[in-house]
Amino acid sequence: MRKLILAISMLAFAGSAAFADPIQERQALMKERGKIAGQLSKVVKGETPYDAAAVLAALKALQANAEKFHANVETLFPAGSETGDTTAAPKIWSDMAGFKAVEEKYLADVKAAAAAAPADVDALKAGFNTIGGDCGTCHQTYRIKKG
Repeated sequence: MRKLILAISMLAFAGSAAFADPIQERQALMKERGKIAGQLSKVVKGETPYDAAAVLAALKALQANAEKFHANVETLFPAGSETGDTTAAPKIWSDMAGFKAVEEKYLADVKAAAAAAPADVDALKAGFNTIGGDCGTCHQTYRIKKG
């Protein structure tokens, strides 16, 4: 029994230590997400030539980012991390179920876009517009706009 309690305690500590500063960790994930989305946006807008391999690599990177976020949402948004240098809206903590639902839809849409492996710009646009809509929904509800 002692070993079980010790093992559970170690796992709890490891989980909490994984994100020493949850605000910085979630900001880093969002910056990475924005950078990847920016690359895809340039392709959609015709600013960068379409390259199927590069597009698929970007979509897979976006999926990995979304999966990491999804797997760690609880540790990225612990109680008490709603204050400080953050644009995360208090609504995240008062409506965690709604926040998770929006995040899960985003993850599903990113997975679908990556699985589709868009063969051309028009196919990419369809998936990317859906993903962008998910981002907008989350930002409208769960992000504080900077002045």
